[in-house]
Amino acid sequence: MSLSGLRKLNVFATILFAAQVVVLLIVAKPASLPVTGQFLTGPPGGGDYGSTDLFSLRIDLLVALFLLLAAIDHLLVATFGRRWYEQNISEGRNPARWYEYSISASVMIVLIAMLSGVSDAVALLAIFGVNASMILLGLAMERANAGREEVDWAPFVYGCIAGAVPWIAIVIQFILSGSNADGVPGFVYGIFVTLFLLFNCFALNMWLTYRGRGRWQESLFAEKVYIWLSITAKTALAWQVYAGALAGS
Repeated sequence: MSLSGLRKLNVFATILFAAQVVVLLIVAKPASLPVTGQFLTGPPGGGDYGSTDLFSLRIDLLVALFLLLAAIDHLLVATFGRRWYEQNISEGRNPARWYEYSISASVMIVLIAMLSGVSDAVALLAIFGVNASMILLGLAMERANAGREEVDWAPFVYGCIAGAVPWIAIVIQFILSGSNADGVPGFVYGIFVTLFLLFNCFALNMWLTYRGRGRWQESLFAEKVYIWLSITAKTALAWQVYAGALAGS
């Protein structure tokens, strides 16, 4: 793929994400999930805790948010930031990708956690933070290996460790919810499996890039894969959430 072809793909992604934002906000019914807080009501270790409802987050707006962030990112690299973007791609990196993912993918994982039953504000903040850290270690991986002949895998390994934490937390929540007769809705399990596999494909794409396997030796090809993975992951989550929680009756 040429740089002009890459620009066309970014324009396509911009239009696709923006169109989904508009359609989703038109067809989705408003739905909210609670954010709660837990606090001590006695001395530590006494087992006395209280909880309170802090506020609610609109699921439909969270979905629209990560789609909108993606649309803005692709629009900027296809227009105002095109020269900067293409220069970075030619050198095997893309800071814009990681900045966008650090917010959009973290919103996505928080949404999945909330759908699985995680509502504590501190837990949700921690999940957002550790996922954002994992994403930014992708940026650190690209910067650490710029111009190097021997790959430094440390940022990749640290990122994989950090990236596992939110998924482990969600699995624990699934197990806890399994004791409840109602449990977690079936569509949430579908979201978990789909997005878990897709998130890991991003790591696989990076691994293949730095291993120099096949077409992954070309920075343009690796970037193309990142874009298609982003389109697939965000679209899959948006419309799985719509079908399970936002579709009108």
